[in-house]
Amino acid sequence: MAKERIRIVDTDIHERVQYKDILEYLDEPFKHYMANCHWIQEKHMPYTQPTVAGVDRADAIPPDGRPAGTDLAFMQKQLLDDVGHEYGILTGALDPSPSSMHGWYEMATALATAYNDWQIAEWLEKDERLYGSVHIAAQDPAAAVKEIERVGSHPKMVQVLLPIDDIMWGDPYYHPIFEAAEKHHLMIGMHHNEPPVYYGKWPRYFIEWHTLIPTAHMKQITNMMFNGVFDKFPNLGLMMIEGGFTWVPHLMWKMDQQFRDLRHEVPWLKRKPSDIFKQQIRITTQPAEELTKKEFMSLIEQMGTDEILCFSTDYPHWDYDSPTRALPNIDEELKKKIFAENAKAFYPKLPNS
Repeated sequence: MAKERIRIVDTDIHERVQYKDILEYLDEPFKHYMANCHWIQEKHMPYTQPTVAGVDRADAIPPDGRPAGTDLAFMQKQLLDDVGHEYGILTGALDPSPSSMHGWYEMATALATAYNDWQIAEWLEKDERLYGSVHIAAQDPAAAVKEIERVGSHPKMVQVLLPIDDIMWGDPYYHPIFEAAEKHHLMIGMHHNEPPVYYGKWPRYFIEWHTLIPTAHMKQITNMMFNGVFDKFPNLGLMMIEGGFTWVPHLMWKMDQQFRDLRHEVPWLKRKPSDIFKQQIRITTQPAEELTKKEFMSLIEQMGTDEILCFSTDYPHWDYDSPTRALPNIDEELKKKIFAENAKAFYPKLPNS
């Protein structure tokens, strides 16, 4: 594929920040707490690290020993130049996301603001191939809207990033965020942050967490669908990041069936859920299950469209998907759509040439 120079739009690249790197972008008194008071962002659940390098590829650690994803030059050499990316969308690696922080929302907002300024200055303005995600503290919708208004018009910001955790984003309380995103031609990107919760409890092991990630994606799509987000904001798109894609036909069928039986409960929904899905929701491929070409094409047929899937590597994580190995040897035209054209058509601010 590298020889063929197939265009790649990577919809999930994790640049990583070390907090000392954003101090210059952080306002007081929050800078004081971080620099002088040993403040650390809360972490809800420790889990078994999959590899000796933690959640990252061991070979993605820069030569100077800093964490993977912190060095633009190294990422350019190992990912962007090596594979031949046309564009890459940065999704960050704040752990947890400012939107997942419990309490002290002012600090969460300050962190999101500093991160956005750092991302623009240190990444977006230094490589024309990279595009960014607006980080917000969505638990405070007024502050989140203010931040979207502040940086959302930047030509290289393409989406607002929300975590997939215990907040259900279809709640009308968060609709001002979607209104602001739509105003600035930004899509919504959702990326899982916390383990999927089932029966009110967290999984005991990381292998359970990693297996059940798609269920968290399904919950958020269902919640946003039946709370009328997509009808209320017809120009808003949702990119579901890092949850695989083999579950998509099942969810489309199940929502349609429930809509036939229970549509009286959601009179604001004017279209079949599967039609809304095809028009406004996109899914990144990673982590791609190992499928034969026949199995893969069967899934595309069941989705009823070849425009939903958008390729992603999830660099530099341990389960990185190689553009040359992650998907089966599909036909050339479909390959072009999944690896680049679908993402270009989805993001209004991404060059579509």
